[in-house]
Amino acid sequence: MKALCLALFLAAPPSPEAEVSAVLDRWHAAAAASEEALYFSHFTPDAVFLGTDATERWTRDEFRKWARPHFASHRTWSFRAISRHVSFSPDGNVAWFDENLQTGDLGPARGSGVLLREKGEWKIAHYDLSVPIPNPLMEEFRKRIEEYSKKR
Repeated sequence: MKALCLALFLAAPPSPEAEVSAVLDRWHAAAAASEEALYFSHFTPDAVFLGTDATERWTRDEFRKWARPHFASHRTWSFRAISRHVSFSPDGNVAWFDENLQTGDLGPARGSGVLLREKGEWKIAHYDLSVPIPNPLMEEFRKRIEEYSKKR
């Protein structure tokens, strides 16, 4: 027991990249578990969430209002990062990232965003969810999006 305690005491603290990744992993896990309060506690009060639809630009509170029925019915989303890149400002208090996601409903997706260190905790200030379109399919999707936009 003493050896385990000593090993834990001597273990190096997690790297800043590991800290940010852990926050994002917990955030994604909270959505998958329909833990609304925990999920939204990961945002700054003035956070912005951009969804995959061009109309989806929400403040944290607007996004929470939209998402509440999904959390209440336990019909939320499940995202898992399969790769992630994290960078930091020179002072170490701002992190930005991009991640490739495995999702249940969207197929391959990508998230990117900005986290701020507030009172020693990383909080998401901006998140942008997108669905990458392979370049050979771009022309077809551009036309379909234009047609769709004309009907709206």
